[in-house]
Amino acid sequence: MPSQFLADVRSDIRLRGYSFATEKTYLLWIRRFIYFTDKQHPAEVDVSEITRYLTYLAVECHVTANTQKVALNALVFLFQKYLKREVGDLGFRLATKQRSVPTVLSVSEVTRIINVLKNRNRVIVSLLYGSGLRLGECLRLRVQDVDLERMALTVHDGKGRKDRQTLLSPIVITGLEEQIEKGIELQKKDGEKGIGSSMSPALSRKFPNAFKQPAWAYLFPSSGYCPHPITGEVCRHHLHTTAAGKFIRNAVKEAGVVNKRVTAHTFRHSFATHMLESSGDLRAVQELLGHADISTTQVYTHLDFQHLAKVYDQAHPRAQKKAK
Repeated sequence: MPSQFLADVRSDIRLRGYSFATEKTYLLWIRRFIYFTDKQHPAEVDVSEITRYLTYLAVECHVTANTQKVALNALVFLFQKYLKREVGDLGFRLATKQRSVPTVLSVSEVTRIINVLKNRNRVIVSLLYGSGLRLGECLRLRVQDVDLERMALTVHDGKGRKDRQTLLSPIVITGLEEQIEKGIELQKKDGEKGIGSSMSPALSRKFPNAFKQPAWAYLFPSSGYCPHPITGEVCRHHLHTTAAGKFIRNAVKEAGVVNKRVTAHTFRHSFATHMLESSGDLRAVQELLGHADISTTQVYTHLDFQHLAKVYDQAHPRAQKKAK
């Protein structure tokens, strides 16, 4: 299959304004599908091949339900949006996703993990927990996203390409101010070399000098330069998620939290559960997390042990009285 075809698909994805992560994922699955069909051009492949490929992924490759769904989304984009071919009813059902309960840390466990961290790493984990951020949202923060007077953070281009505001914990203020100073200083030095923070092509066109301005400096910049994934221009990106994942794993081990599988996202789960336990306001937690559907937030009601304990006490007054 000529690379020009995939290049054209990439151009179409960018024209529609999809994120770079979506672009990479869609092209990966489209390329795999092409190889699965013996490199036939997708315009000539029968639509039934989509079902055969998804079945192959489930039966032969044992992929998860989520992976299967991502592959389906990529192929539906290819056929319906790019090739203008209706796929109709594929007569196919995705594998049922096993329902899992999010891992939640206690307040003492979160404190132990944060206490073994220092400087930048400590600020990152404190924001993940104190503001309920996803790891990518945290690492993409720029100086202008922090409002110290209102104790608020603005998250741009979150999941679903939505912006939102969330809380800023007073505990993280000192460390955050230091990161702001370091980010601005590094931005200034890079600007003297004609290099700045990475910007999307659209923002670069709209604000051609923004990459030199302090407001656009990353709070957690990478240690070196890299070519922009779309334009190829040399720039400084934010810290990579793999680097953050590594120091979090080490901190969890050092803190002695061995009975739970802890990732960066665990701190967001913990934030949601602890907020719900203290306030009981599901709608407020939904807004802070940026969930489009409240049913996504409702999973944390299953972890609200304080609420469940009150319900139990009301339902079993004798047991409560006997315990006293």
